Amino acid sequence: MSPRALKPLEPAATDPARIRNFCIIAHIDHGKSTLADRMLQITGSVSDRDMRAQYLDRMDIERERGITIKSQAVRMAWATGAGGPDESYALNMIDTPGHVDFSYEVSRSLAACEGAVLLVDAAQGIEAQTLANLYLALENDLQIIPVLNKIDLPAADPEKYAAELAGLIGGKPEDVLRVSGKTGMGVESLLDLIVRDIPAPKGDPDAPARAMIFDSVYDSYRGVVTYVRMIDGNLAPRERIQMMSTRAAHEILEIGVSSPEPTPSKGLGVGEVGYLITGVKDVRQSKVGDTVTTFRRPATVALPGYTDPKPMVYSGVYPIDGSDYPILREALDKLKLSDASLVYEPETSVALGFGFRCGFLGLLHLEIITERLEREFGLDLITTAPSVIYEVKTDDGKTIIVTNPSEYPEGKLKSVAEPMVKAAILLPKDYVGTVMELCQARRGTLLGMDYLSEDRVEIRYNVPLGEIVFDFFDQLKSRTQGYASLDYEPSGQQEADLVKVDILLQGEKVDAFSSIVHRDKAYAYGVLMTERLKKLIPRQQFEVPIQAAIGARIIARESIRAMRKDVLAKCYGGDISRKRKLLEKQKEGKKRMKMVGRVEVPQEAFIAALSGDVETKDAK
Repeated sequence: MSPRALKPLEPAATDPARIRNFCIIAHIDHGKSTLADRMLQITGSVSDRDMRAQYLDRMDIERERGITIKSQAVRMAWATGAGGPDESYALNMIDTPGHVDFSYEVSRSLAACEGAVLLVDAAQGIEAQTLANLYLALENDLQIIPVLNKIDLPAADPEKYAAELAGLIGGKPEDVLRVSGKTGMGVESLLDLIVRDIPAPKGDPDAPARAMIFDSVYDSYRGVVTYVRMIDGNLAPRERIQMMSTRAAHEILEIGVSSPEPTPSKGLGVGEVGYLITGVKDVRQSKVGDTVTTFRRPATVALPGYTDPKPMVYSGVYPIDGSDYPILREALDKLKLSDASLVYEPETSVALGFGFRCGFLGLLHLEIITERLEREFGLDLITTAPSVIYEVKTDDGKTIIVTNPSEYPEGKLKSVAEPMVKAAILLPKDYVGTVMELCQARRGTLLGMDYLSEDRVEIRYNVPLGEIVFDFFDQLKSRTQGYASLDYEPSGQQEADLVKVDILLQGEKVDAFSSIVHRDKAYAYGVLMTERLKKLIPRQQFEVPIQAAIGARIIARESIRAMRKDVLAKCYGGDISRKRKLLEKQKEGKKRMKMVGRVEVPQEAFIAALSGDVETKDAK
């Protein structure tokens, strides 16, 4: 066993040859955070008394779900050999998320490293996100260390997956390290291997300072905390710095390293990873991918930055109580501070009132944001059915970008283009037929198929994003008993025969229920929605027709029968207290109703109609 470093190396005074920057990449639930916990414990960065599971996951939602949403950077001390001062090293580790929605977090963490630990679950083998992250790491020319985790599990088959992993990277199966993040077995050897194999950072200590921002989070007490990786030169406290993209100048109030708690230091030198606090309150002033340099002696060439993440899915977020609108606006502003990928703009809906149209990276991102809004700010929300970005060309040559079905233009259209994604699905060979069937039903075109080993297959499809955004993932998991995994990346646009289906109540369009679907599925969608709303909307004093229409053509219809005269209304004449209770109850009920024209629609109807409008449609 290698000893812990007796004396950690001081930031700002560390020789770059003694620094190793690496991140842990893997598919979701393959044990990245558990391995990070063990490393913190073994290196002595966290005392055994303070140690807890998922130490680096800061949010409650991360702990409960067992998923990492935000990357976390930590500096650890480690010594090889006998543990003398000449054998001490500073390891900067970044724990990254594993879900496809947060790939941008991974790509910017990779930009701050020289090496990556590619983690694979010894019981599940290589999954889609493992491959996606591996390709990202290879694009950044990183040194890859292949590691099999969870070898203590009874279902583990390390030999088989070591051969699979070696075949993928190019190497020998015996070179694949076997560890257990839970028990700590093999973690010391992994730390020694990181020191041995990952190259030291290169940079010029005498050049003007250049540091790349790879993350920024908002802290309510200290303002924006900017995480940087030093490339050239050095930074010190109380120094004036400037951002190269905006030329904004700030003073460094605090500079230091996370080990894992923020520890102020005398500065940061070449190759080090740490944080800066300048007192700015807006995260946009320290943009991810920007270059930080000194104000007095600025650098002339900025570092190759990081592109902004583009939203894939749009959804309307509305408060159930209209008076919560300012609180929602404030809450979104605050979330934006720690999540640079969230975009939103105000929107009004006839049925739902005032709200925001938000752009998300995927459905998990949407789910997490809405849960955080409800949990952290105590809001009751309705989210409309997610829609993707369509590009509509009208007959008079105009191009309209449609992020919301209600923006869909009326009249003659020349063409409608929808976003396409290249989906890679990894699965056991027994399920190939069922998955192909599912992809064909979603208008997918087969691009190719590769065998990774004798029983695991990778299928690549070109699929419209609108088809996979709702319940594709759930369907995939249920049809393959949970064995399939999915990764996707945008692959341009394609024209398709799409139409907007409107739902009419009493002849009035309800914009919240509108949806853009393929012409072949429009009838099934219309029938489904009218049936569903018939069950959800209570009977009124008059008959309410529910119609589904494409333009002026009605494709489906249901009617809600009128309510008969309430005979019980007179029974409460004498008893005032009972009457009062009854009226209060009625008032409560009224609050939960939305008036759409003359029809009262309960809040639940919007939620239920919008939440699951697709899975049953496709089952037909």
